[in-house]
Amino acid sequence: MNTLRAALLALALSAGAGSSFSQNAPTPSRDEVQAAHDQVQKDPNLGGTKKEQKLRFKDFEPWKAKPAKSEPPPSWLVGLARWVAEAGRLVIWALGALAVALFIVGLRHWIRVRADTVAAKTLRHLPSHVRELDIRPESLPDQIGATARALWEGGEHHRALSLLYRGALSRLVHDHAVPIRAASTEGECVRLTARYLAPRHGDFFARLVAAWQLAVYGARMPESAKVLALCDDFDQHLGQGPSTEAAP
Repeated sequence: MNTLRAALLALALSAGAGSSFSQNAPTPSRDEVQAAHDQVQKDPNLGGTKKEQKLRFKDFEPWKAKPAKSEPPPSWLVGLARWVAEAGRLVIWALGALAVALFIVGLRHWIRVRADTVAAKTLRHLPSHVRELDIRPESLPDQIGATARALWEGGEHHRALSLLYRGALSRLVHDHAVPIRAASTEGECVRLTARYLAPRHGDFFARLVAAWQLAVYGARMPESAKVLALCDDFDQHLGQGPSTEAAP
């Protein structure tokens, strides 16, 4: 408003000066100027004071924003954060241990299933007969040596030797994993046994095969003492279960 007043005053002075210059009138006095000013103030269109209201953000100058004062968090919040961190670490370790345990269990199960599958396939490919001789374990007595000795002492020499040879082939195939096939000859069986078993077991089987061939192809029976020794030593050399001594 002071600016408006100054403008009006300057306008009045200019008007007065212009008229004085044009009419050679004297310069208005201070009282005359004050009177003109008061008259202008009385005009409702020019004078008076007006109030206006405007909305604005109070001191909103983000580039001049003062940094907020940082206060340390409360001790209970710090303790809670540490507890959550420790608990999270323990959970991660527990989940890792559980994953490892599940992996081991799954691996053992897979190995067991795989072994059973391989065993089943192996059993399907194992021969049930070698030449015309039945070598299935269910077709043989549990005590092969003792049964063969009883047959020999009872005079059934051919049956005793047949039982010894069939039992030896069955034990070699099913218990000692010697790769004897259905068409394997006596000589091939002896060579395979010598390759897969220890020498003393191979020698025992070779003596048993020699006694069997003498009776079948030579048409004469071996000495009784030799046959009884084969019966007594059968389980020692060709017992059930895998052999603890492999061929060198």
